[in-house]
Amino acid sequence: MTRLYDTRKRVLVTGGAGFIGSHLIDRLLGMGNEVLCVDNLFTGTKRNIEHLHGEPRFEFMRHDVTFPLYVEVDEIYNLACPASPVHYQHDPVQTTKASVHGAINMLGLAKRLGCKIFQASTSEVYGDPVMHPQTEEYWGNVNPIGPRSCYDEGKRCAETLFFDYRREHEVNIKVARIFNTYGPRMHHADGRVVSNFIVQALGGEDITLFGTGDQTRSFCYVDDLVEGILRLMETESTITGPVNLGNPGEYTIRELAEKVVRLTGSSSGIVYRDLPEDDPKQRCPDITMAREIMAWEPGVTVDEGLNRTVTYFQNLLSEMTLVSA
Repeated sequence: MTRLYDTRKRVLVTGGAGFIGSHLIDRLLGMGNEVLCVDNLFTGTKRNIEHLHGEPRFEFMRHDVTFPLYVEVDEIYNLACPASPVHYQHDPVQTTKASVHGAINMLGLAKRLGCKIFQASTSEVYGDPVMHPQTEEYWGNVNPIGPRSCYDEGKRCAETLFFDYRREHEVNIKVARIFNTYGPRMHHADGRVVSNFIVQALGGEDITLFGTGDQTRSFCYVDDLVEGILRLMETESTITGPVNLGNPGEYTIRELAEKVVRLTGSSSGIVYRDLPEDDPKQRCPDITMAREIMAWEPGVTVDEGLNRTVTYFQNLLSEMTLVSA
């Protein structure tokens, strides 16, 4: 659909007040677009977008994507869904609705407008993988009735909907499977390892590892991820994904904890707790497809990214201390 008079793209970002969404909005505005940020603020926060107050090309709308949305836009980025276990297990039914109903509503909007739509899927669709590293062809090993299923299966169903809308209605879709991402604007209490470890280390608390600490993850800095998302959106319409976006560098959780202690100069010790149910033992992306079709790969080293993230949390925790004083 071509809008009259204004030649700038108007872009909708659902979940735009979240960690990744707010960084994506910064880039989209920097490219000269108008951006409509939609978020119900369940896990997103106005703090992440407060620097955009007064920006004439930015608009915020408080809305839950499980309900239909009637707006006029040229592109859609669908990122709306709690993404950390602490948050998505808080209300598992609503988490599933956010993925499934949210996908239906945003795909319906894209169909009506004839516009391109991006889906933020997740490496969680691979479950506790028996293939390592994970390629896009791998169908996964997911428990459909476990405590993480609301997120894992919700995102898997959302992918199904995206490809069915593509086949049935020729909607121009782009699907990325996002692996562990970190950086400034992470929620300080989201339960993910990077934020957990940094907050514990800065507070002089023992760092909590679940299981033996030998399980592995890959960690992608948020700026690299956003670049991958934007490059995927710019590919030709025949390229739909799913495409893995993540850093193929693999670390054990213990190695990450040791890095955080070293970078913060903390005296924190390490304590061990039982591994949560269905927690994957390995998680690492094969990004061959992203390299080939988008010439994309991460450029920020883990040490560099962690240093930036530590600085963010130092400032955040100082502000929180002043407010509570």
